[in-house]
Amino acid sequence: MAAPPSVVPPWQDDAAVIERSWDEPECFGVVFDAHYAEIHRYASRRLGPHAADDVSAETFALAFRQRHRYDLSHGSARPWLYGIATNLISRHHRDEVRALRAMGRVHPGGEPVGGHEDEVARRASAEGVRGALTEAIAALPPDQRDVLLLVVLSGLSYDEVAQALEVPFGTVSSRLNRARKKLRKALGGTNPLLDDDEEEMRR
Repeated sequence: MAAPPSVVPPWQDDAAVIERSWDEPECFGVVFDAHYAEIHRYASRRLGPHAADDVSAETFALAFRQRHRYDLSHGSARPWLYGIATNLISRHHRDEVRALRAMGRVHPGGEPVGGHEDEVARRASAEGVRGALTEAIAALPPDQRDVLLLVVLSGLSYDEVAQALEVPFGTVSSRLNRARKKLRKALGGTNPLLDDDEEEMRR
């Protein structure tokens, strides 16, 4: 017996669910349930929790309205949703800069055990690096910042970032390379976000 229209088999990928939602709009809720939490987490890390609520809700509202334009050759909707969210985040540049700078001021918490001078120095150094890093990210051009944070915060591959932003693979690679060079320069030759081994793993 066929499943009722409101029931989506668990084995169906996002593309199949989205295609089905063309005729059965309620099925799109499966995509929402599968991806809302990670899209909200991504938006929250870029904008802070308050703005993330609005961006996440708007991401899925826009995705629902544009579902007939979804490329069904892509089984997972993650890159598509991250792309929509990233475009919406670009309208909140001031919120993003504020969130990044606030992140740079966050302390790990707690007092150094025993008050040892080396522990105090280590934490001071870590906080200085974090502050410099967030300032450097905030200063990146938006296109470079988007690529960097999609790779770092979402774990998307280069191909998926290209899909999300609708740009060629080579553009993703060149933007990320430029961003990393700027971060290295700002941090005195080191970049704690992505080292060469991690970059290779993303490809």
